[in-house]
Amino acid sequence: MDDAAKTDGLESRIRALGPWFHNLDLGGVKTAPEHFLGDYPNFKWQRFRHLVPEDMSGRTVLDIGCNAGFYALEMKRRGAERVVGIDSDPRYLAQARLAAETEGLGIEFRELSVYEVGALRERFDFVIFMGVLYHLRHPLLALDLLHETVVGGDLLFQSMLRGSTRVPEVAPDYPFEEEAVFEGEGYPRMVFVEQNYSGDPTNWWIPNRAGMEAMLRSSGFSIVDATDDEVYLCRRGERGFMVEPPPRLVY
Repeated sequence: MDDAAKTDGLESRIRALGPWFHNLDLGGVKTAPEHFLGDYPNFKWQRFRHLVPEDMSGRTVLDIGCNAGFYALEMKRRGAERVVGIDSDPRYLAQARLAAETEGLGIEFRELSVYEVGALRERFDFVIFMGVLYHLRHPLLALDLLHETVVGGDLLFQSMLRGSTRVPEVAPDYPFEEEAVFEGEGYPRMVFVEQNYSGDPTNWWIPNRAGMEAMLRSSGFSIVDATDDEVYLCRRGERGFMVEPPPRLVY
């Protein structure tokens, strides 16, 4: 089979799995050349790639909500020993498997939701949790489960943020009569979207910057580094005060 026929065959396989949300370059074929965000997610990756070690040799990586596998592919290219990608959408997983096959990269993909990560029964050196939190009805539970079950070292995290970017000092406690503090600029908060935001019914909770950082700390993650556009590098630590422990999944 000549190169043109191979390209035509690959392009047919790519189109059959469309539409794609990740614009990947697979054998010279772009998977989403007309993406409304442009060359997504590569243009965002260029802004925070410095947060990820260039050499991932010997590390295990879990990509949660991997979609078509852009970040899983990047981690394998950086030499990660083992990369696992999970997603709850079988079409995205089929796209990711085709991408890994085309690039000749050995990556394991499994159909799991973030609430089922305990089924992996493994802690990973590096966990990627990008663009998932605001699509969840139970975001704090998800962070608690990541801390409890799969994050063994670092967490690369991103969420859509809206509202104030100010991160004020917040006292550890306030008297019951205190109400004004909740209206202050930058006070940690998260807004609930009952119907749609940006035409997407899965956009449920959208935090401001202070709210997102508070949630990460509350779930036991210390913030090591961050960018100006919503991406955090965190490290697993000890969880702070909790009224009750997160529920454990029953397998």
